[in-house]
Amino acid sequence: MKIIFSLMFAAVLGMAGGEALAQIGDSNSAINKAGSLRFQAHRMARLYLQTGMGIETDRSRRQLESVSGLYDRRLIELKNYAPTPEIKETYVSLEKAWIGYKDLLFGSKVSPENARKIVEVSDQLVAIANKATGQLTSYAGSAQGGLVNVSGRQRMLSQRMSKYFLAVAWGVAPANAQGEINKDKAEFVQKLDELAAAPVNTQAIKDELGLARQQWAFFENALAGREVDKKSSQINVATTSERILEVMDGVVGMYEKLAK
Repeated sequence: MKIIFSLMFAAVLGMAGGEALAQIGDSNSAINKAGSLRFQAHRMARLYLQTGMGIETDRSRRQLESVSGLYDRRLIELKNYAPTPEIKETYVSLEKAWIGYKDLLFGSKVSPENARKIVEVSDQLVAIANKATGQLTSYAGSAQGGLVNVSGRQRMLSQRMSKYFLAVAWGVAPANAQGEINKDKAEFVQKLDELAAAPVNTQAIKDELGLARQQWAFFENALAGREVDKKSSQINVATTSERILEVMDGVVGMYEKLAK
């Protein structure tokens, strides 16, 4: 299936898409972009599930195509930037896994059977992307780089939780999905507290973290699925996961700039 990727949608919907084609200038920018490959892999799985479940189907499909295009470009950018042979090797592995994942996303008709595979393979893709992000963070060896990594991981957790929630609702989740959501909830709160205690925080970062905590309350409530109408619960999870992702993406950008 031929997919036409729109740069306009990448800028609007791809999360930090406006810088998608910019060159990586320093290690903290690399950590930010490397971390984005974690959350976008989960996000694409969520958008696929939304398409199959009839949740804002057209918009979800457009977003999925846009994020896929951004993923292509950013992966090439990071592979070219890789400062050590070990990191380069990890990105070569990620590139191979991405080819298979993309085929699942776009190579056949949306179906529950394919959705089960996508949920599983997205976790595998994220594991490789997380390894690369950790390698880049260790290479940078700075406290600020660590904050970029931790805050960036929050983006990933938000998308992982929402992916599993929708997978459970569609009946395509692994058996341990709810347990994983509960673990991710606990980690998200713990890391939010850790970030709030960082001594380098500016007032602007403190304010943004406060906003993130507010958005977390909305997202956590949506994950509880208390709506009488199940479809409303699913839509709430989809929309609140995007909001908290946007806020945390802003926090990551602040830490990245703070380190320069």
